Amino acid sequence: MSEPTGADRPDRELLPNATGAQVRATLAELLRPRRWLAVRALGLLVGSTAVGLLTAPLLGRIVDLVVDGRPPDAVTVPTLLLGLVAVVQGVSLALGLSQVARLGEGMLADLRERFVDRVLELPLEQVERAGSGDLTSRVTGDVTMIAEAVRTALPQLARSGLTIVLTLVGLAVLDWRFLLAALLAVPVQVHTARWYARRAQPLYARQRVAHGAQQQRLLETIGGARTVRAFRLTEPHLARVSGSSVAAVDLTLRGIRLMTRFFGRLNVAEFIGLTAVLVTGFLLVRADAVSVGTASAAALYFHNLFGPLNAALSLVDDAQSAAASLVRLVGVTGLPAQRRPAGRPVPVDGAVEAKDLRYAYTPGHDVLHEVSFSVAPNERVALVGASGAGKTTLARLIAGIHRPSGGSIRLGGVPIEELGAAVAGGTVALVSQEVHVFAGPLAEDLRLARPDATDEELRAALDTVGASGWVRALPDDLGTVVGDGGHRLTAAQAQQLALARLVLAAPPVAILDEATAEAGSAGARSLETAAGRALDGRTGLVVAHRLTQAATADRIILLDGGRVSEVGTHDQLVAAGGRYAALWSAWTGTQLPPPSGRID
Repeated sequence: MSEPTGADRPDRELLPNATGAQVRATLAELLRPRRWLAVRALGLLVGSTAVGLLTAPLLGRIVDLVVDGRPPDAVTVPTLLLGLVAVVQGVSLALGLSQVARLGEGMLADLRERFVDRVLELPLEQVERAGSGDLTSRVTGDVTMIAEAVRTALPQLARSGLTIVLTLVGLAVLDWRFLLAALLAVPVQVHTARWYARRAQPLYARQRVAHGAQQQRLLETIGGARTVRAFRLTEPHLARVSGSSVAAVDLTLRGIRLMTRFFGRLNVAEFIGLTAVLVTGFLLVRADAVSVGTASAAALYFHNLFGPLNAALSLVDDAQSAAASLVRLVGVTGLPAQRRPAGRPVPVDGAVEAKDLRYAYTPGHDVLHEVSFSVAPNERVALVGASGAGKTTLARLIAGIHRPSGGSIRLGGVPIEELGAAVAGGTVALVSQEVHVFAGPLAEDLRLARPDATDEELRAALDTVGASGWVRALPDDLGTVVGDGGHRLTAAQAQQLALARLVLAAPPVAILDEATAEAGSAGARSLETAAGRALDGRTGLVVAHRLTQAATADRIILLDGGRVSEVGTHDQLVAAGGRYAALWSAWTGTQLPPPSGRID
């Protein structure tokens, strides 16, 4: 029986999010090996900002010289100093931003590697419970959001923060009353930032979840397009996709409205601060407490704060989005790694034994009922039954993707729960009809199954599954780039590639879940031959898409409604005249023979 999927699954359990403490600990761990790079970047930015602050006093000096009626050559030195300030500031700023970029990109690269490492170790059952949309939205949208923040927001935020602090110091140096006037804008800005942060963080978190649900809907509808059309479910599925898209768009528009109100409040703070500085300057000049040039420098200082201050506060928007994404990424990287404890038992052979297996995708609704059977080492068994009989579910239980609701599974005499993911993955390999061709050279695609394989071993595996002919005809043989952006393989060729990886991995137990279904009738026979050769020397469980595969198996297990209905060889089951005989008759168009006895 096919597994229910989707955003509305009652047992859907999203991948975890990290706590604030976990995020801070992860960032500290990523920063630790780069602390000297961070120190250099900070030093360069501080120097650049400090040099840039000399611009306003120099301009104020020029104003005083003009007010005093000094000759034109008196402004030569201040003007040359302005040029020197611009050059020094530009060079130091470029160097500082490059160091910040190196720091951020390095930390992001490490975080991505940790994320991929953990994702590849996640139990498939956990990924399926969460839904593929949740995982893909983290891999794509969340990583992109953090990358954009690192490349744009982080350098700008560092520069803006330093500029704000040092400019306030500059105002205090000119006259402490200018600083007090400028600080009148701070309460409005702080209130605005806190008001925004309280609303933005939960809103952006909901946006990430909504985008994940939207991707889940799209993946389900596109991946199951044939089934959707066959059962005339196009309109309901389109309505679901539309509903999830509308929900995502609605949350995005709410974010835009929130950001617009945020900037409007910042404009009010700017007006209050600039008005206070100008009025203070007017009163101080009239009282002969400061010169016109000093008052002009103070006004320039505050005016120059508009850009950095608004940039820093507006980056709260990017920071909230990046923080929501970071929480989701660190939530996955913080999952415990799958480790194999010392002394864990190892299967002695490829025997498979299932006893009283039960399984339910939804609690209380079993799709497998008390299923028991055994497979001897190197025996090939076909799983046969109508659609929804439970064949794929049973195959996934044997492969360790799902855990049974009841009963037990033994591989090579060892309970599957005692093997652990690493050992079970090396004992059982599952090849389904949905194979993936990885982008890159064909040889590297094959070596995913066995990284140390030589070219000769790769060719031997390809020859085993009958793929060596078309591989030699490729433009660059094993070096030909396949997958996205490369040479396009046919469905049959992609399946042969998956079978060649199976040969290279050489697991004791192999499960083929309709692995020849996508080949079409033209390539079916050659692909079935390839599948048979790939199973040589190992225990094989074949979820038979075509009954010709079952006919060549050592034994056949017929499932009906999640129960074992018939067990026997092809000849025995045909002679028995039961359900398998009826299926074979329908498949071949022959008349049923008289039953010779019951087989079970």
